[in-house]
Amino acid sequence: MSSHKEGQTMIYFQPKGVVFESGIEYGKIIAVKDGKVVGILSELPESGEVLDFPEALLAPGFVDTHIHGMVGFDVMDATPEALIAISDAAARVGVTTFLPTTLTASIKDTDHAIQNIANHHYLVNGAKIGGIFLEGPFFVEKYRGAQNPTYFTDPDFEQLKKWKELAGDFPIKIAIAPEREGAIDFIKKAKELGVFIALGHSDATYEQACDAVESGANIFVHVYNAMSPLHHRKPGMVGAALTLRDVFAELICDGHHVHPAAAQVVTKMRTPRQTALVTDCMSAGGMPEGKYKLGEFDVTVQDGAVRMNDGNLAGSILLLKDAVKNAVLWGLASLHEAILMASLVPAASVGLDHLAGKIEVGRAADFVLLDAESLELMATYIDGVRVATGE
Repeated sequence: MSSHKEGQTMIYFQPKGVVFESGIEYGKIIAVKDGKVVGILSELPESGEVLDFPEALLAPGFVDTHIHGMVGFDVMDATPEALIAISDAAARVGVTTFLPTTLTASIKDTDHAIQNIANHHYLVNGAKIGGIFLEGPFFVEKYRGAQNPTYFTDPDFEQLKKWKELAGDFPIKIAIAPEREGAIDFIKKAKELGVFIALGHSDATYEQACDAVESGANIFVHVYNAMSPLHHRKPGMVGAALTLRDVFAELICDGHHVHPAAAQVVTKMRTPRQTALVTDCMSAGGMPEGKYKLGEFDVTVQDGAVRMNDGNLAGSILLLKDAVKNAVLWGLASLHEAILMASLVPAASVGLDHLAGKIEVGRAADFVLLDAESLELMATYIDGVRVATGE
């Protein structure tokens, strides 16, 4: 993960309240030096630079583990310019760590996207790159969503090993349909390789999903969307996502992908501590409505939703800061829980909770400032440096 400049003087952040893992505490001061949190105080020292935010909450920076692009750029562009633009745009909306996410594509194009991230990650100055999410190509056509079925295939562990080598030190999360031939053996080997396995774009039975989780899968990709639904005699993938132990459920809270009542079922069953807010944002995020491309498909952005020509949803233009507000507005979680659902929980789902998603002494000073009343984003800080003002 990239780092910002060292050599800072001691800075004291004095907000109205601080969002810790355990709860929101008032009257706390966060001391930051050289990009790290070095103290949590109850009183200001006699000297030092003080940043006073009497109407704001200081919260951990958001972590987006499922994001394809923003501001006209896509991870599959496989260029340094795309990474820089997505990183900068993500920081402007409160994300301090993200997983650039691929689409199902040719092996060659996927290779190029991974190599671009591994070779040019150090160029980004906005949100840090915490890993790589490979969304495909081991899916099924029935629930293809906006993925191109031309490239669908059975899980291939040798191919995964090559991708892991291309990724270098970056963690990999990969989504698969667990009913595909060889999936269980693939999951077991991938787990041993240190890869995080997600389940999605799948028509799997409840039993097949259970087998996949027992073998090492730990994430359900955008629950409800592109997966076999809950039926009282056939619980399907949704039933597994709601009831299995020790798994994480991704949720797209944009008001288009999932009805608020259905989202509430997820947080009641999974609890907020195992529900990760994600965006599934594509290149049109932060752009005007109109015509765009998602991979090889034409899509249209209208009324806040992204749709293919057949009317199916195709990713989103959701911003994680808005997902947090929606989670509170819809009654899915308390403010404290909603913030964790966008920070610590997604970080934990891919093993980054020791680096991101929490305000704690010794950790990077990656923060967001939220208006305590409206929850509007006021600013983003990465390594103690203000990199963006909320939009």
